[in-house]
Amino acid sequence: MDISFNVNKEKCIHCGLCKNDCLSKVIEMDENSTPIVVAPNRCINCQHCMAICPVGAISINNKDPQSAEKIFSQNPDMILNLIKSRRSIRQYKHENIDKEILNKLKEMLNYVPTGCNYHKLHFSFIDDVEIMDEFRNYVNNKIINALTKTPIKSVLDKFSIYAKNLINGEDVIFRGAPHIIVVSNSVKAPCPKEDSIIALSYFELYAQSLGLGTCWCGYAQICFNLFPELCEYMKIPSGYQPGYVMLFGSKSVNYSRTTIPDKYNIVSADKNEIKNISAGKTLKRYFWNIIR
Repeated sequence: MDISFNVNKEKCIHCGLCKNDCLSKVIEMDENSTPIVVAPNRCINCQHCMAICPVGAISINNKDPQSAEKIFSQNPDMILNLIKSRRSIRQYKHENIDKEILNKLKEMLNYVPTGCNYHKLHFSFIDDVEIMDEFRNYVNNKIINALTKTPIKSVLDKFSIYAKNLINGEDVIFRGAPHIIVVSNSVKAPCPKEDSIIALSYFELYAQSLGLGTCWCGYAQICFNLFPELCEYMKIPSGYQPGYVMLFGSKSVNYSRTTIPDKYNIVSADKNEIKNISAGKTLKRYFWNIIR
Protein backbone atom coordinates (compact mmCIF):
# COMPACT_ATOMS: atom_id res chain seq x y z
CA MET A 1 0.00 0.00 0.00
CA ASP A 2 1.07 3.60 -0.55
CA ILE A 3 1.80 5.35 2.72
CA SER A 4 2.63 8.86 3.80
CA PHE A 5 5.46 8.82 6.36
CA ASN A 6 6.86 12.10 7.65
CA VAL A 7 9.52 12.78 10.27
CA ASN A 8 9.94 16.14 11.96
CA LYS A 9 13.75 16.26 11.87
CA GLU A 10 13.88 19.05 14.42
CA LYS A 11 12.04 16.92 16.96
CA CYS A 12 13.51 13.49 16.15
CA ILE A 13 15.98 12.28 18.80
CA HIS A 14 17.18 9.32 16.65
CA CYS A 15 16.29 6.77 19.32
CA GLY A 16 15.25 4.04 16.87
CA LEU A 17 12.18 3.02 18.85
CA CYS A 18 9.97 3.31 15.76
CA LYS A 19 12.24 0.97 13.79
CA ASN A 20 12.48 -1.58 16.59
CA ASP A 21 8.71 -1.67 17.13
CA CYS A 22 7.73 -1.95 13.47
CA LEU A 23 6.17 -5.39 13.13
CA SER A 24 6.41 -5.48 9.34
CA LYS A 25 10.01 -4.17 9.18
CA VAL A 26 8.90 -1.18 7.14
CA ILE A 27 11.24 1.30 8.84
CA GLU A 28 15.04 1.54 8.76
CA MET A 29 17.42 4.26 9.91
CA ASP A 30 19.33 6.31 7.33
CA GLU A 31 22.95 7.45 7.55
CA ASN A 32 21.87 10.21 9.95
CA SER A 33 19.95 7.76 12.18
CA THR A 34 16.66 9.23 11.00
CA PRO A 35 13.80 6.79 10.32
CA ILE A 36 12.83 6.18 6.71
CA VAL A 37 10.36 3.84 5.02
CA VAL A 38 12.00 1.08 2.96
CA ALA A 39 9.09 -1.28 2.31
CA PRO A 40 5.80 0.67 2.12
CA ASN A 41 3.95 -2.30 0.62
CA ARG A 42 4.38 -4.20 3.91
CA CYS A 43 2.84 -1.47 6.09
CA ILE A 44 -0.37 -2.54 7.87
CA ASN A 45 -1.14 0.98 9.14
CA CYS A 46 -0.91 -0.02 12.80
CA GLN A 47 0.56 3.44 13.62
CA HIS A 48 2.89 1.96 16.24
CA CYS A 49 5.68 4.17 14.93
CA MET A 50 3.68 7.30 15.68
CA ALA A 51 2.43 5.97 19.03
CA ILE A 52 5.84 4.95 20.37
CA CYS A 53 7.74 8.10 19.41
CA PRO A 54 8.50 9.85 22.73
CA VAL A 55 8.65 13.34 21.16
CA GLY A 56 5.84 13.13 18.59
CA ALA A 57 8.14 13.45 15.60
CA ILE A 58 6.38 10.93 13.33
CA SER A 59 3.17 11.31 11.38
CA ILE A 60 1.87 8.55 9.14
CA ASN A 61 -0.95 8.50 6.61
CA ASN A 62 -1.90 12.06 7.52
CA LYS A 63 -2.33 11.18 11.20
CA ASP A 64 -0.96 14.01 13.34
CA PRO A 65 0.62 12.86 16.64
CA GLN A 66 -0.56 16.10 18.25
CA SER A 67 -4.15 14.97 17.67
CA ALA A 68 -3.59 11.66 19.48
CA GLU A 69 -4.37 11.33 23.18
CA LYS A 70 -1.76 10.94 25.85
CA ILE A 71 -1.76 7.57 27.61
CA PHE A 72 -2.41 7.64 31.36
CA SER A 73 -2.32 4.86 33.91
CA GLN A 74 -5.48 2.95 34.82
CA ASN A 75 -6.67 1.63 38.15
CA PRO A 76 -6.36 -2.15 37.74
CA ASP A 77 -8.65 -2.88 40.70
CA MET A 78 -11.43 -0.78 39.16
CA ILE A 79 -11.03 -2.51 35.81
CA LEU A 80 -11.13 -5.91 37.48
CA ASN A 81 -14.27 -4.91 39.40
CA LEU A 82 -15.88 -3.86 36.10
CA ILE A 83 -15.08 -7.27 34.61
CA LYS A 84 -16.37 -9.10 37.70
CA SER A 85 -19.59 -7.06 37.89
CA ARG A 86 -20.50 -7.39 34.21
CA ARG A 87 -23.93 -8.97 33.86
CA SER A 88 -26.15 -9.89 30.93
CA ILE A 89 -29.06 -7.48 31.24
CA ARG A 90 -32.53 -8.60 30.17
CA GLN A 91 -34.59 -5.81 31.73
CA TYR A 92 -34.47 -2.38 30.10
CA LYS A 93 -36.13 1.00 30.30
CA HIS A 94 -38.22 1.71 27.22
CA GLU A 95 -36.35 4.90 26.36
CA ASN A 96 -33.50 6.16 24.23
CA ILE A 97 -30.10 6.55 25.81
CA ASP A 98 -28.50 10.00 25.85
CA LYS A 99 -27.14 10.98 22.41
CA GLU A 100 -23.82 12.08 23.89
CA ILE A 101 -23.33 8.64 25.46
CA LEU A 102 -24.34 6.95 22.21
CA ASN A 103 -21.75 9.00 20.32
CA LYS A 104 -19.08 8.01 22.85
CA LEU A 105 -19.89 4.35 22.25
CA LYS A 106 -19.68 4.79 18.49
CA GLU A 107 -16.40 6.68 18.65
CA MET A 108 -14.84 4.01 20.89
CA LEU A 109 -15.44 1.38 18.22
CA ASN A 110 -12.77 2.96 16.02
CA TYR A 111 -10.17 1.68 18.49
CA VAL A 112 -11.12 -2.00 18.70
CA PRO A 113 -8.38 -4.38 17.50
CA THR A 114 -8.69 -6.69 14.51
CA GLY A 115 -6.67 -9.60 13.16
CA CYS A 116 -3.85 -8.44 10.85
CA ASN A 117 -5.09 -4.88 11.49
CA TYR A 118 -7.80 -5.49 8.86
CA HIS A 119 -9.63 -2.33 9.82
CA LYS A 120 -12.85 -2.87 7.87
CA LEU A 121 -15.46 -3.78 10.44
CA HIS A 122 -18.96 -2.42 9.88
CA PHE A 123 -21.29 -1.42 12.73
CA SER A 124 -25.05 -1.08 12.35
CA PHE A 125 -27.10 0.54 15.12
CA ILE A 126 -30.73 1.03 15.93
CA ASP A 127 -30.54 4.37 17.74
CA ASP A 128 -34.21 5.04 18.36
CA VAL A 129 -36.58 2.99 20.49
CA GLU A 130 -39.47 3.53 18.06
CA ILE A 131 -37.41 2.09 15.22
CA MET A 132 -36.39 -0.74 17.55
CA ASP A 133 -40.05 -1.49 18.27
CA GLU A 134 -40.76 -1.62 14.54
CA PHE A 135 -37.83 -3.98 14.03
CA ARG A 136 -38.76 -6.07 17.06
CA ASN A 137 -42.37 -6.49 15.92
CA TYR A 138 -41.35 -7.44 12.39
CA VAL A 139 -38.90 -10.12 13.56
CA ASN A 140 -41.20 -11.53 16.24
CA ASN A 141 -44.10 -11.77 13.78
CA LYS A 142 -41.80 -13.40 11.24
CA ILE A 143 -40.77 -16.03 13.79
CA ILE A 144 -44.34 -16.65 14.98
CA ASN A 145 -45.48 -17.10 11.38
CA ALA A 146 -42.63 -19.56 10.75
CA LEU A 147 -43.62 -21.49 13.88
CA THR A 148 -47.35 -21.65 13.16
CA LYS A 149 -48.81 -20.70 9.76
CA THR A 150 -46.04 -21.86 7.45
CA PRO A 151 -43.69 -23.93 9.60
CA ILE A 152 -40.02 -23.69 8.61
CA LYS A 153 -37.86 -26.51 9.94
CA SER A 154 -34.77 -24.33 10.51
CA VAL A 155 -36.85 -21.92 12.60
CA LEU A 156 -38.54 -24.74 14.51
CA ASP A 157 -35.16 -26.24 15.33
CA LYS A 158 -33.63 -22.98 16.53
CA PHE A 159 -36.57 -21.65 18.53
CA SER A 160 -38.19 -24.85 19.79
CA ILE A 161 -37.33 -24.12 23.44
CA TYR A 162 -39.14 -20.76 23.43
CA ALA A 163 -41.83 -21.48 20.82
CA LYS A 164 -44.74 -21.15 23.29
CA ASN A 165 -43.29 -17.97 24.79
CA LEU A 166 -42.87 -16.38 21.37
CA ILE A 167 -46.36 -17.35 20.25
CA ASN A 168 -47.77 -15.88 23.47
CA GLY A 169 -46.13 -12.54 22.66
CA GLU A 170 -43.11 -12.66 24.98
CA ASP A 171 -40.14 -10.75 23.61
CA VAL A 172 -37.73 -13.64 24.05
CA ILE A 173 -35.34 -12.44 21.36
CA PHE A 174 -34.84 -8.75 22.15
CA ARG A 175 -35.81 -8.68 25.85
CA GLY A 176 -37.41 -5.24 25.51
CA ALA A 177 -34.05 -3.61 24.71
CA PRO A 178 -34.32 -0.12 23.17
CA HIS A 179 -31.20 -0.49 21.01
CA ILE A 180 -29.09 -3.05 19.20
CA ILE A 181 -25.70 -3.08 17.54
CA VAL A 182 -24.81 -5.50 14.74
CA VAL A 183 -21.15 -5.93 13.86
CA SER A 184 -20.27 -7.25 10.41
CA ASN A 185 -17.03 -8.04 8.68
CA SER A 186 -15.90 -8.54 5.12
CA VAL A 187 -15.96 -12.14 3.94
CA LYS A 188 -12.35 -11.47 2.86
CA ALA A 189 -11.22 -10.58 6.38
CA PRO A 190 -8.52 -12.83 7.88
CA CYS A 191 -10.47 -13.28 11.14
CA PRO A 192 -14.12 -12.33 10.44
CA LYS A 193 -15.81 -14.01 13.41
CA GLU A 194 -13.06 -13.32 15.91
CA ASP A 195 -12.96 -9.61 15.01
CA SER A 196 -16.70 -9.27 15.60
CA ILE A 197 -16.58 -10.94 19.02
CA ILE A 198 -13.58 -8.87 20.12
CA ALA A 199 -15.30 -5.64 19.03
CA LEU A 200 -18.45 -6.40 21.00
CA SER A 201 -16.41 -7.40 24.06
CA TYR A 202 -14.85 -3.93 24.05
CA PHE A 203 -18.25 -2.36 23.40
CA GLU A 204 -19.86 -4.26 26.26
CA LEU A 205 -17.32 -3.28 28.91
CA TYR A 206 -17.31 0.37 27.87
CA ALA A 207 -21.12 0.45 27.77
CA GLN A 208 -21.31 -1.03 31.27
CA SER A 209 -18.75 1.50 32.51
CA LEU A 210 -21.21 4.18 31.32
CA GLY A 211 -23.99 2.61 33.38
CA LEU A 212 -25.74 0.87 30.49
CA GLY A 213 -26.93 -2.71 30.23
CA THR A 214 -25.88 -5.11 27.48
CA CYS A 215 -26.72 -8.63 26.40
CA TRP A 216 -25.17 -10.93 23.80
CA CYS A 217 -28.06 -11.89 21.55
CA GLY A 218 -27.57 -15.24 19.86
CA TYR A 219 -31.24 -15.50 18.84
CA ALA A 220 -31.03 -12.18 17.00
CA GLN A 221 -27.89 -13.44 15.28
CA ILE A 222 -29.87 -16.49 14.13
CA CYS A 223 -32.57 -14.19 12.73
CA PHE A 224 -30.03 -12.29 10.63
CA ASN A 225 -28.85 -15.60 9.18
CA LEU A 226 -32.39 -16.83 8.50
CA PHE A 227 -33.92 -13.61 7.15
CA PRO A 228 -31.58 -11.79 4.73
CA GLU A 229 -33.88 -8.75 4.51
CA LEU A 230 -32.76 -7.84 8.02
CA CYS A 231 -29.23 -7.32 6.70
CA GLU A 232 -30.58 -4.91 4.10
CA TYR A 233 -32.64 -3.12 6.74
CA MET A 234 -29.54 -2.66 8.92
CA LYS A 235 -27.53 -1.40 5.91
CA ILE A 236 -24.96 -4.19 6.06
CA PRO A 237 -22.84 -3.86 2.89
CA SER A 238 -22.65 -6.48 0.16
CA GLY A 239 -19.79 -8.89 0.77
CA TYR A 240 -20.17 -8.51 4.54
CA GLN A 241 -21.39 -11.13 6.99
CA PRO A 242 -23.11 -10.30 10.29
CA GLY A 243 -20.78 -11.55 13.01
CA TYR A 244 -22.86 -11.01 16.12
CA VAL A 245 -25.59 -8.89 17.70
CA MET A 246 -25.72 -7.16 21.07
CA LEU A 247 -28.67 -5.58 22.87
CA PHE A 248 -28.05 -2.45 24.91
CA GLY A 249 -29.80 0.39 26.66
CA SER A 250 -30.65 1.93 30.01
CA LYS A 251 -31.24 -0.94 32.41
CA SER A 252 -34.20 -1.18 34.76
CA VAL A 253 -32.42 -3.46 37.21
CA ASN A 254 -29.23 -3.05 39.24
CA TYR A 255 -27.08 -5.67 40.92
CA SER A 256 -25.62 -5.08 44.37
CA ARG A 257 -22.65 -7.40 44.16
CA THR A 258 -20.69 -9.69 41.88
CA THR A 259 -21.43 -13.37 41.46
CA ILE A 260 -19.10 -16.09 42.74
CA PRO A 261 -18.33 -18.20 39.68
CA ASP A 262 -17.16 -21.79 39.66
CA LYS A 263 -13.46 -21.94 38.99
CA TYR A 264 -12.14 -22.62 35.51
CA ASN A 265 -9.19 -24.96 35.04
CA ILE A 266 -6.12 -22.74 34.85
CA VAL A 267 -2.74 -24.45 34.44
CA SER A 268 0.84 -23.48 33.69
CA ALA A 269 3.19 -25.43 31.45
CA ASP A 270 6.19 -27.05 33.07
CA LYS A 271 9.73 -26.51 31.89
CA ASN A 272 10.19 -29.72 29.96
CA GLU A 273 11.05 -30.96 26.51
CA ILE A 274 8.04 -31.10 24.19
CA LYS A 275 7.64 -34.75 23.26
CA ASN A 276 5.98 -36.56 20.42
CA ILE A 277 2.65 -38.15 21.25
CA SER A 278 1.11 -41.38 20.04
CA ALA A 279 -0.77 -41.60 16.74
CA GLY A 280 -4.02 -42.11 18.63
CA LYS A 281 -3.57 -38.97 20.70
CA THR A 282 -2.52 -37.04 17.61
CA LEU A 283 -5.72 -37.98 15.78
CA LYS A 284 -7.83 -37.09 18.80
CA ARG A 285 -6.14 -33.70 19.06
CA TYR A 286 -6.70 -33.01 15.37
CA PHE A 287 -10.36 -33.92 15.80
CA TRP A 288 -10.83 -31.74 18.89
CA ASN A 289 -9.02 -28.84 17.21
CA ILE A 290 -11.26 -28.75 14.15
CA ILE A 291 -14.62 -30.06 15.40
CA ARG A 292 -16.08 -26.53 15.66
